[in-house]
Amino acid sequence: MANIVEIELWRLLLGYLFLVLSLLITFRLGVKREKEIVTATLRMTVQLILMGYVLVAVFQVNHLLLSLAIFTLMESFAIYNIHQRVKVKINAKLRRVIVLSMLIGTSIPLFFFLAVVINVKPWYEARYFIPIAGMIVGNSMTGISLGVERLINGMQAGREWIEGALMLGATPYDASKMVVHDAFSAAIMPTINSMVGMGIVFLPGMMVGQILSGISPLVAINYQIAIMLGIVGSVFLTIFILLQLGYKTFFNKCCQLLL
Repeated sequence: MANIVEIELWRLLLGYLFLVLSLLITFRLGVKREKEIVTATLRMTVQLILMGYVLVAVFQVNHLLLSLAIFTLMESFAIYNIHQRVKVKINAKLRRVIVLSMLIGTSIPLFFFLAVVINVKPWYEARYFIPIAGMIVGNSMTGISLGVERLINGMQAGREWIEGALMLGATPYDASKMVVHDAFSAAIMPTINSMVGMGIVFLPGMMVGQILSGISPLVAINYQIAIMLGIVGSVFLTIFILLQLGYKTFFNKCCQLLL
């Protein structure tokens, strides 16, 4: 195995020059996003450092309940971030649908991937469980954020058309089908774009990390293909559940549109 080049602290600090560059560009364009960029960078730094120390302890203990507790924490933060990132009001029923979609849409692909595809024994092996869970939950969070916002905006923008279709005898599903399809297409697009450019335009972070740690690129490729398929399955399943249950929250028992 090749020697790992460790990044010294002062060299890592030099990397923050890119943050300064980003702030200068933002200021020059007058976009006024400086506060968000600094806040995001600080959160990223603190969260990653804390997670690093947590993972060292978790990997040593390697207990089922501990792995599931961290997975639950990931899900909770992901759901919270979805509510924060969506810039339109989310009704209470749709909030519950988001929770259900995230829990089911990420859990099934994760456990299948660990137990069947990789065949990790035990399946809750923290060294595999936590990083893979993070990638699956993170990508599903992005997909749901886009799907929820597009669904709400679509229902509002197409209100007259939907109500007209309902008066002509259409079911709520038929009346909102175009909105649902549009939201699904928008939500899956980042994942598809990522797959299209992978391997030619860019190398994924997980694969790069494995190669830098000395693992053969062919082994890293196998892992990357497998995890990407798991991510795709999770994103599509999560968004599908969200939209199939989510559009119903806009209608009452009398099939009237509620906005």
